[in-house]
Amino acid sequence: MKPAPFTWSAAPTLDAACGTMRAGGRAIAGGQSLGPMLNLRIAQPDRLVSIARISALCGVSETADDVTIGACVTHAQIEDGQAPDIGQDILPRVAANIAYRAVRNRGTIGGSLCHADPAADWVTVLLALGAQALTHAPSGSRIIALDGFFTGAFRTNLTPGEVLHAIRIPRLTPDARFGYYKICRKPGEFAHAMAAVFISKNIARVVIGALGTIPLVLMGAEATPDGVEPAFRSRTTMLDEVTQHMQLTAVKRAFARAAA
Repeated sequence: MKPAPFTWSAAPTLDAACGTMRAGGRAIAGGQSLGPMLNLRIAQPDRLVSIARISALCGVSETADDVTIGACVTHAQIEDGQAPDIGQDILPRVAANIAYRAVRNRGTIGGSLCHADPAADWVTVLLALGAQALTHAPSGSRIIALDGFFTGAFRTNLTPGEVLHAIRIPRLTPDARFGYYKICRKPGEFAHAMAAVFISKNIARVVIGALGTIPLVLMGAEATPDGVEPAFRSRTTMLDEVTQHMQLTAVKRAFARAAA
């Protein structure tokens, strides 16, 4: 199929993009998720505004405590080390395992978060790492913890005319451990199960994605090798046994990678 008719424009600035979106337009950056949805007519916007070349969305910066990555930085740029890492080579390793290189060349970290696919790598990983979404709108900017950014499958709490500007990710402390594992039938396919484990002196967090809705976040005693299974099963009674088994397998392997 082909897309329904729409108009296209390129926004020169963030405020210009916000204005177009507030008037009903939809933003497009890499288009690796939105493009197929347009072709299948799952999405039928009247107007698209390209934000891929807005310089304010393409920068990276770092401090002693965190790394900030512009929303339009591509997966390939992160994979190739063009954005600072937070430690343990985590961000390049995650980026390198997203789909195929052709997709990574165009797909953006911000686009992945705004698309909010429950099986997207960055959604699960950045939730586990305690990242924040930095947004921009003419009325003002917001800093939103990612556990409050997603409101459902393919849904966020961005308001009309508000743009995801950047993602702020805390650096790992020396005692921190991180593990991530996903189960796919073949390389490049969306995951059937995925889990990310973050453990430090003060925090224990397990995030389980690919559930068809917002990833499940477990904290404290539930985010331990012995605590995950009963907590997960009690919250996912509608899942079949095979799916539960795959998810728990992903969790166990994520714990093993964190320990390694």
